[in-house]
Amino acid sequence: MGKKTIRIKDIAEKAGVSTGTVDRVLHKRGRVSPIAEKKVQEVLKALNYQPNFIARALGANKNYNVAVLMPDPAQDGYWRAPEKGIALASSDFISHGISLDKYIYDQTNPVSFEQQANELLKKYYDGVIVAPLFFQQYLAFYKTCVERKIPAILFNTNIKEFPKLSFIGQDSYQCGRLAAHLLTYSSKLNKGKIVILHLEDDLETSAHLMRKEKGFRDYFDQQEMDQSIIALNFKSPLKDSLVNHLDSLFDSYRNIQAIFVSTSKAFEVAAYLEGVGLSEILLIGFDLLPENIKYLKTGAIDFIINQNAFKQGYKAVECFVDYLILKKEVKEIIYLPLDVITKENVSYFLPQS
Repeated sequence: MGKKTIRIKDIAEKAGVSTGTVDRVLHKRGRVSPIAEKKVQEVLKALNYQPNFIARALGANKNYNVAVLMPDPAQDGYWRAPEKGIALASSDFISHGISLDKYIYDQTNPVSFEQQANELLKKYYDGVIVAPLFFQQYLAFYKTCVERKIPAILFNTNIKEFPKLSFIGQDSYQCGRLAAHLLTYSSKLNKGKIVILHLEDDLETSAHLMRKEKGFRDYFDQQEMDQSIIALNFKSPLKDSLVNHLDSLFDSYRNIQAIFVSTSKAFEVAAYLEGVGLSEILLIGFDLLPENIKYLKTGAIDFIINQNAFKQGYKAVECFVDYLILKKEVKEIIYLPLDVITKENVSYFLPQS
């Protein structure tokens, strides 16, 4: 059965007050006697009345401007997914009065973040959505947002030191534990070496990668598995330099049985392993990039952990709709599910034509 619309007139009749009194109670404006307010609140509770915030917001004809500050998807394919999520949410919620401006920065250059943040701050925004890859530059930006009372939603990378309206993304520690757990299922993993491979320009400021490594190591420690684990960082290498790095890795260490790539660039390692005939090495990485999917299907990548980058972008916009328009409370931490992807189930996680 359809739910009957509850009118202000119905509430007023049941409470024995005027419609004007009910309106003042619902919208928290004007003076109402404590006795009259109590009567109205009792009726609202009895009727389980829920105000139509969307209709109210649309009726108010108010627009909200939100800025997005994120890395360049043309520079790193990972960012195409959250960009698409943000774009779809912007389209879905345009009738609610939400509009978005994008500010794109070079994820290898902290000065680029600073420049784009300064451009953003030249305008007024009701909220900002940020992927804060640079700690120090974000700190300055954050302080200005606090001064101007601009709420911030972070995605992909959480900076726990600073309050925010919400963080949307993965639990990096659990990402590492999940990767370790998956590796232990394979009969290929014996007492050989495991390599944790970070492909990151500035590992010191990449707290989420350090959390992944800690979760990975903790899993083996807590299982009391005497496993040799080596952690290395190659700074966003070009193809030729990555080959040299990996050649050096295999020259330096014998009996490598598994590689855990902490970023979305597992495909670069997979290409190398296929090229030198080492595809039997277990390889696990992150995110459903087309390049990762290609090597997952060939078997060069054994597992992909999907961090739901598309949903991170979509959910960030949706949270501002909840906060600005529907006046709902937003959770400070929103962890998204971690999907385990193999060549057998990958097709179910791809867009259906």
